[in-house]
Amino acid sequence: MSSEDREAQEDELLALASIYDADEFKRAQSVQGGETRISVDLPQNFRLSIRGNQTEGLPSSNFECTLCFLPPVVLNFEFPEDYPSASPPAFTLSSKWLSRAQLSVLCKRLDQLWEENRGSVVLFAWIQFLKEETLAYLNICSPYEAELCGVGPKTGKNGAHEGDAGGAGGAVAAGAAGGGQEEGLDGRAVQDVDSLSSLIREILDFDQAQKEKCFNSQMHPCNICLSEKLGSECMYFLDCRHVYCRACLKDYFELQIKEGQVHSLKCPEPKCPSVATPGQVKELVEEQLFARYDRLLLQSSLDMMTDVVYCPRSWCQSPVMQEPSSTMGICPRCNYAFCTLCNKTYHGVSPCKVTADKLLDLREEYLEADELSKQFLEKRYGKRVIEKALEEMESHDWLEKNSRLCPSCGTPIEKLDGCNKMTCTACRHYFCWICMRSLSKATPYTHFQDPASPCFNRLFYGLENEDDIVDEEFY
Repeated sequence: MSSEDREAQEDELLALASIYDADEFKRAQSVQGGETRISVDLPQNFRLSIRGNQTEGLPSSNFECTLCFLPPVVLNFEFPEDYPSASPPAFTLSSKWLSRAQLSVLCKRLDQLWEENRGSVVLFAWIQFLKEETLAYLNICSPYEAELCGVGPKTGKNGAHEGDAGGAGGAVAAGAAGGGQEEGLDGRAVQDVDSLSSLIREILDFDQAQKEKCFNSQMHPCNICLSEKLGSECMYFLDCRHVYCRACLKDYFELQIKEGQVHSLKCPEPKCPSVATPGQVKELVEEQLFARYDRLLLQSSLDMMTDVVYCPRSWCQSPVMQEPSSTMGICPRCNYAFCTLCNKTYHGVSPCKVTADKLLDLREEYLEADELSKQFLEKRYGKRVIEKALEEMESHDWLEKNSRLCPSCGTPIEKLDGCNKMTCTACRHYFCWICMRSLSKATPYTHFQDPASPCFNRLFYGLENEDDIVDEEFY
């Protein structure tokens, strides 16, 4: 190798490393060469569709989408000792969305560019051609139809066969090309596709990754704090594309989650219905808050399901799927079998048991229910339980109107006649019927004799013939 060729090769490799970033150019370690990943320039709103025939066990399927980026065309090269003075670089050209026929056409064009620039470095010219002129040179326009086939040449959109030199609808062949030379195809052309599903996944993933890269490298105004920040410090809602800085969205999300408003993580733009994805929330908030968000989101979703109840055990509370025709629920976590109506241990066809507190609620529910609901309640709790609830209601109402509770033991006391010094029938405690204060066991009447007492001289207050009562000895 002449010193001039060696120096030219080193200068070209250093120039490529300075022009392109690490994702676009990698220099080989053991030889004079490397790999360039070239993103072909696409027109705005470029549409790609792929038809997949049944092959490799995959069902027939179709795919169509609008893209900003397609996976790169990969140029692997190695310099011979007499490059660039005499020989061109040895290379292979591979792609996931171009057929071997289309790649073969591009390989021949790279050969032509070398002939036009023989004796000079040529890699930058090759890269610029592949980036800027690939679509035009292959007569590819939007919408571009590609077809993934198992065997045989297929006719493209404009009637060009796979072996033709660059029809607009050139077919995408399945699998990578081997080292052998097929008729009409260049051995340096490699079509790198495993299956239709992998091709679609890689196309979508690359498009999204490149969009993120472009977004992160540009400046965007935050619609909350109104400052302009780099995209890497911002986030946008996927549906509406409204942009906000991460600091503002973090505060906004954390406030909503702490207040339990997990369904309110919407775009702050007024009347915008876009909602943050769980992945976006996880990126911004702390781990504990995201766990709360995830739990509340699941809880609200389960609450909307009519066939989901919760285990009544306070330490469990796991969601339980309820059979439509049964009132029995079995917790998958603690195996507790319970009645989904009363939350007690499952009791089969027997009526649900009702506590004293529940009776008060039950009578109100029964009195306000229509006939159909009353029949359901009678079937659920039993008619005798309903009658008992109504009796309890009448007793409760009567006691509220006609009795007072003993200040010592709480027993209801009814006053039929006599003075206002009362004795509890249950605990024998003395108390005043007027002010309900406890009275001295030894001298209960001093309460009515003390001028400072609110009940002074009112021992017989409230009796119908109070004026006819004659003073007794204890006065």
